[in-house]
Amino acid sequence: IQDFLDYCEIERNKSDLTIRNYRHYLARFSDFCKQNGIFRPEDINLDTVRSFRLYLNRFEDDKGRRLKLITQNYHVIAVRAFLKYLAKRDIHTLSAEKIELAKNPSREVSVMTNEEVQRIKDATAEEKIEMNRLRDAAILELLFSSGIRISELVQLKITQLNFKSGEFTVRGKGDKLRLAFM
Repeated sequence: IQDFLDYCEIERNKSDLTIRNYRHYLARFSDFCKQNGIFRPEDINLDTVRSFRLYLNRFEDDKGRRLKLITQNYHVIAVRAFLKYLAKRDIHTLSAEKIELAKNPSREVSVMTNEEVQRIKDATAEEKIEMNRLRDAAILELLFSSGIRISELVQLKITQLNFKSGEFTVRGKGDKLRLAFM
């Protein structure tokens, strides 16, 4: 598992958070395997994964809370990535392609109402210091018009904005660049 995590860091350029999560999920999978007499990758099969998923579905934390389906899927995603890594290293084990994720119910997207947007704009207009008022208005207009994340806006430099074309490049999740429009 440590070799896999090193591979994720060096060769796959995964984020520190992803690696930390993979470590957690795979430690849980490893513990599960050990408790069930599975000590070698060759012994992992579909029944092992199915039993692990059942274990995750019934798992309760210290406060009696169950794992959400999305969290269970994150565990399975980590296991699949680990199995793919083993296959690349010519270690015989279950094919990752045989493992399917559970169907997640689609999340409901919440959108601000016109009244909520207007209240935020009005609060900005009440700012006493003109420079702060202009800054806050520009921030809100850019967020609402471009659809960028707040974390992307925070990293944005004014030199990145092309006022003639009304576009700019942001570095988003996974360190990926994408074009956004004002």
